[in-house]
Amino acid sequence: MTTSTMQETERMTGLPGPTLRYYEQIGLIGPVARDDSSGHRRYTDHDVDTLQALACLRAMGVGVEDMRTYTANRAQGRAAAGAQRDLLARHARRVEGEIERLQVHLRWLEAKAALWDARDRQDDAAEAAAAQRVGAVLPELAAAIR
Repeated sequence: MTTSTMQETERMTGLPGPTLRYYEQIGLIGPVARDDSSGHRRYTDHDVDTLQALACLRAMGVGVEDMRTYTANRAQGRAAAGAQRDLLARHARRVEGEIERLQVHLRWLEAKAALWDARDRQDDAAEAAAAQRVGAVLPELAAAIR
C-alpha cells in the first residue's frame, strides 16, 4: 500500500490542505494515518480515491451531508446501489436546471454584446436586430432569475 503526503494529496485531488483536514475532522475520510517519526498525515490510496470523489462532488455543488451519504453508500457497495443512484440522479437533475439557467444567461449576454457591438460600429440595422434578440430573451431571463 502506498501513502501520500498532504502536498501530494492536494495535487492529486485539487483540494487544499485545510479542506483535507476539515474532511477528516467531520468524518468524511479517515482517520488519516500519521507518520511515526514526524506525525504528518499519510493518505492511503483509498483515502485519495475517496477524496477525488469528494472533490468532484464539491465541484458540482454537493453539500457536506450528501457527501456524507455518498461515502456511507460507497462503503456499503452494491447493498446501497439504489440509494447511491438516487442521490446522484437528484444532483444530476439539479445541475441540469443550473445549465438551463446558465444557457438563458448566455443568450442574454450574447444578445447584449451584439447590441453594444452594433452601437460601436454605428450599424442601426444590426442594433435593431440585437435589441429584438435582447427583448426576446428577457422573459426567459426573468424566469431564470427567480
